[in-house]
Amino acid sequence: MHVKLRIKKGDHVIVKSGESRGQKGKVLEIFPKKNRAIVEGINFIIRHTKPNAKNPNGTRLKREASIHISNLQLVCPETGKPTRVGKIRSEKPGKDGKYRMVRFSKQAKKEGIITVID
Repeated sequence: MHVKLRIKKGDHVIVKSGESRGQKGKVLEIFPKKNRAIVEGINFIIRHTKPNAKNPNGTRLKREASIHISNLQLVCPETGKPTRVGKIRSEKPGKDGKYRMVRFSKQAKKEGIITVID
């Protein structure tokens, strides 16, 4: 089932549960239809390749595998703590004169600072 995701490519996240619990990383890729994301330095798998002309013995490649979005939480850029994400209307209109919805950190808002993430 496809749902709106509050995490985007380039965000810094922390893993909430699983083997990599507590680790932080940057989101490299998002798969909205699968509700999964690839995070830099988290959830490594070993991919075996067959022998070929380039590698006569074959190789073992270590790379990141996707992790479910529910196991990730955004890290507030202002406080550095895990945070939930909210949306508010921007204070300034864009080039076309329309106001946009922007993401903000609920953790920073609780401390009296409104931090726009986008």
